[in-house]
Amino acid sequence: MKKLLITGASGFLGWHLCQLAKQEWEIYGTYFSHYLDIPGIKMLKVDLADFQELKRIFNEIEPSAVIHTAAQSQPNICQTHPEESYIINVTASCNIAGLCADNSIPCGFTSTDLVFDGINAPYRETDSVCPVNLYGEQKVKAEAGMLERYPMTAVCRMPLMFGMATPTAKSFLQPFIQTLKAEKELNLFIDEFRTPVSGITAAKGLLLALEKVNGPIHLGGKERISRYDFGKLLVEVFQLPATGLKGCQQQDVKMAAPRPADVSLDSSQAFGLGYQPLSLREELQELVNSRRRMPYPYVKAKLR
Repeated sequence: MKKLLITGASGFLGWHLCQLAKQEWEIYGTYFSHYLDIPGIKMLKVDLADFQELKRIFNEIEPSAVIHTAAQSQPNICQTHPEESYIINVTASCNIAGLCADNSIPCGFTSTDLVFDGINAPYRETDSVCPVNLYGEQKVKAEAGMLERYPMTAVCRMPLMFGMATPTAKSFLQPFIQTLKAEKELNLFIDEFRTPVSGITAAKGLLLALEKVNGPIHLGGKERISRYDFGKLLVEVFQLPATGLKGCQQQDVKMAAPRPADVSLDSSQAFGLGYQPLSLREELQELVNSRRRMPYPYVKAKLR
């Protein structure tokens, strides 16, 4: 089997990608601070900020392709820790692209819808980037730097992602469900819009892009929705108490990182290549069904 190197394999998206990709690839997954044993995956502790260590991993594994999901993806942390986040989000990303170029192998990179300012959605791949926070700025720099070093890179702009918790990572779904079940107040923005997909759908899109795309590609879902309306759909599908669900505006919540109002993605290009997100109702229903089949997801993973 061909070897696929996945950085950030212990993260939410990296985990889902490993589960999907191991059916067709021999997977080598990197982690830094959150070790876990994923059946069928060779896990490696790697400091991606250390170029010599990164180069050694490439030489030892000799991967046939790389998907780089590792990142500091919390905008508020990037805003308050710009130097530390720059190293992983920009420097390491460009180094990975350079090593992929040296070895002439496919490279996939997870960027973000937050490279846009939220004023002229929905956004296509050809639209100008104009981020409003440091996380978005770092991803813009990573995109440009990676494509400069290796134009064959698939720059995958990812939307808001959700799904059930993995052994070392959660999506925003878990605190939402916990708060609603406890009938505590859950304030969600009525004026922030995204095009969300599940982690499983996002992983399918990444593997498709790795095979078929050079340059930017949008992997958003087919529905534009506010966080508040997503919460209402979650209540309905998961049959949760709605008493605590409240709508609020972005200006009502103080955060370190500014947030764009609407970074909905136009993913027509990916749809044309075979990327097929389900409707949000179907995505959420799939999660309900999977919980019924296996109440304790991913029990085979062993934390250490």
